[in-house]
Amino acid sequence: MSSAVKNRKKAKRVERAIAKRLKGRRLGILGQEDVLTDQFVVEVKTRKKFVALSWYQQAVKNAKEKIPLVIVHVSNKHHDNDLVILSLKDFEKIIKLEK
Repeated sequence: MSSAVKNRKKAKRVERAIAKRLKGRRLGILGQEDVLTDQFVVEVKTRKKFVALSWYQQAVKNAKEKIPLVIVHVSNKHHDNDLVILSLKDFEKIIKLEK
């Protein structure tokens, strides 16, 4: 089995797991959303390494009793387009609070 086929199978497994946790549907159509829920369109990425992981670990270390998150701002862009990174576990907590 080629590495491309293995990677795609792995991605499908991860997409199904995320869809289940978020009570959504896995669509996984290339070029479109991977998971669709009542509230969210989810793009799922699987990586062995991710540069923002060290940023998130720093937020966790400093969080104490609060929810750690990372906000990524691209210079010279509007803050409305900043990205927020937090754990799936904390994201699920926030969703339940808002429902």
